[in-house]
Amino acid sequence: MKHIVRTAGTLMASLVLATQAMAQDKPEQIDVGVFTFTSGAPAAYGQPGAQGAELMVDLINAAGGIDGVPLRATIVDEAQGAEGVIAEYRRLAGETSYQVMIAALSSSNCLALAPVAEQMQMPTISWNCDTHQLFLDQQLDYTFRPNGNTIPEFVAYVAYLLQVNPDIERVAIINPDYAFGHDAAEIVKAAFRAFKPDVEIVAELFPSLGASSYQTEVSRLSAARPDAIFSNLWGADLENFVRQAQPRGLLTQSQTVLALGETILQRIDLPDGVIVGMLGDGYWLTPDAQANEDTVAFAEEYATRFGEYPVFPTMKMANSFMVMKAAYEAAIEANNGEWPSRDEIAAALEGIETATFTGTARLREDNDGYVDQVIGVTGPSDTYDFSVITNMVRYDGEALMAPLGEDPIAWIETLTPEFLETLPEPGSYN
Repeated sequence: MKHIVRTAGTLMASLVLATQAMAQDKPEQIDVGVFTFTSGAPAAYGQPGAQGAELMVDLINAAGGIDGVPLRATIVDEAQGAEGVIAEYRRLAGETSYQVMIAALSSSNCLALAPVAEQMQMPTISWNCDTHQLFLDQQLDYTFRPNGNTIPEFVAYVAYLLQVNPDIERVAIINPDYAFGHDAAEIVKAAFRAFKPDVEIVAELFPSLGASSYQTEVSRLSAARPDAIFSNLWGADLENFVRQAQPRGLLTQSQTVLALGETILQRIDLPDGVIVGMLGDGYWLTPDAQANEDTVAFAEEYATRFGEYPVFPTMKMANSFMVMKAAYEAAIEANNGEWPSRDEIAAALEGIETATFTGTARLREDNDGYVDQVIGVTGPSDTYDFSVITNMVRYDGEALMAPLGEDPIAWIETLTPEFLETLPEPGSYN
């Protein structure tokens, strides 16, 4: 006869999960773990996210919290590396006061946390993790991404580039040397093969994360003389690259595409006509955002508190808090006013559709999000002392997403040049 043996640790974990799965008494406070970079080079991107979380907690609490319960955010710095991030996630998830995590910024951390979320049955909202690999070949019941992924994001940039400059023939790529950069390069090349097969990729450069000098890369790009340069550098890397490329005229020599360029508009003077945008629709100056009184108030309060207007990581974080709040409220209603368990919150997140500061968050069957893509070019502003995005277009997020169950890169390869004719024109969203 076989005996079932469980260690004390396994038994304790089982008891914790069983307790957390049951309906709970209404707490005095809601704790939420927020994972982002607050130190190191990526903090140029991650700190605005943390600031967005801080402001959202204050605004939600000032309005009465969630069903009368105030929020408290615990900010976890992802700069400690995946091992530390996982350990901190496990520590917080082991406390019953934490029912939702908002994690993470880094795609590698996001991929590492997904199985932990499943194991600990912790609803986790991926506020920034863009890798299309997150939901590829795996079913995740506790991970939800309302902020889009790399497939629609980078297909959109190729579409915009070809819409405004259909005669380009030579393209160079400079992306960071890790999964986000390499994935983006493959997506961009696949999109060019689909939309304009005769485009030649004349250079592919992958500088290390945190590089301080880009002089070699700038020289190689200048020598290659591409018609267009695509880059998804971000954070301090993007700032360093642009500051070193500008004096040598690189951004005007070639049509430059800075996929995360919205984040530096308030800090660096870019020439007019650089194609920039964000990952998703999170620009606080879009027509939809400016038509929303709450968005305008959020942006002004953010500027007052932090000395500059929000950038799209701020808006992605804020929108994630709005999704979390909507899920709590839906779970409470479905539970006849009783405080929900983690599983009931996860159930409320499935297929959720809710208004955000910049549009609508909508999850499909696999918990991945349909998010519109906003792109434009840099231009002067009559209101602000920095460049803004002009000649904007808003592409429907669903139209640029690979259908559920299909290989994303293979799906891109099925598209044709005629697909571009189905998309809205640049300048149609102003």
